[in-house]
Amino acid sequence: MNGARVLQKLLLSAVLTIPALIGAQSYPAKPVRVVVPFPPGATGDIVTRHFTPKLAEALEQQFIVENRAGAAGNIGAESVAHAPADGYTLLTATGSNASNQSLYKNLSFDIGRDFEPIAMLASVPFLLVVYSSLEAKNVAELIQLAKARPGRLNFASTGIGGTNHLTGELFKSMAGINIVHVAYKGTPNVLPDLIAGRVQMIFASIVVMLPHVKAGRLRALAVTSAKRSVLAPELPTINESGLAGFESGTWYALLAPAGTPRDIVARLNAAIIRIGQAPEIRERLVAEGAEPLGGTPEQTGAFVKSEIVKWSKIIAGSGARAE
Repeated sequence: MNGARVLQKLLLSAVLTIPALIGAQSYPAKPVRVVVPFPPGATGDIVTRHFTPKLAEALEQQFIVENRAGAAGNIGAESVAHAPADGYTLLTATGSNASNQSLYKNLSFDIGRDFEPIAMLASVPFLLVVYSSLEAKNVAELIQLAKARPGRLNFASTGIGGTNHLTGELFKSMAGINIVHVAYKGTPNVLPDLIAGRVQMIFASIVVMLPHVKAGRLRALAVTSAKRSVLAPELPTINESGLAGFESGTWYALLAPAGTPRDIVARLNAAIIRIGQAPEIRERLVAEGAEPLGGTPEQTGAFVKSEIVKWSKIIAGSGARAE
């Protein structure tokens, strides 16, 4: 009888497993929504739209981009966190989603707990640029100047709590300097004051800033990524300029609601990696200042959680609060 009961349990377990296996093998059986928590034309939107047509080709199903902007990415992320965990609603998460865990106190979701990581899509470094007449030709000289003039140099950002604001706070903390944050509403509002020297520096998009650097209106000192950018290989990283371990920028990762079947996650991950390795996609991403990443779901999850910890410390130290 005991043997019969064991056999019954094994058969029941097998029967219960069949629907999950069939679901994973037939996935996707209907269109997949990819929620981008920022407006059309934002870098995350552009990066996502490079991948979705190729995902549609690889998996023979529509992948539809849905822009759900608002609250620094929280509205779109929240909608995916509470969606069915069936692989048909995905999120393009960004660095803002990681820092929002500390900036916003009443979120109904946790980006590190309530999502299933699939793969990293790409990262986009910032360019550290300064007023063209500032007496600093490199990062070391900028730090020396800031130490000689505590509280007298300003760094601009495109909004309190944004990634480029927090990158400035990270630089301030690691360099041990006192520079004053000045928030603007968007890059177009920063540029006139930066070019005129009313603010002295900013960490901003390499694609947006390079034309102004090449025209001599601004001076670029370094990139914030771990390695040099192919768009400006002559520029050193901040890490190699003396601040060991410094790395920042914007990143994009594809996530699904927690509990999404592993086989579905694995299928999406494999497709993302193949797409990101294609020369055509790499060229498009590089033109946007982005670097394709890939990685396993486990590596993606570990990275997102490390970003939550990293920015929570910077936010606590700077006193930054969401606008």
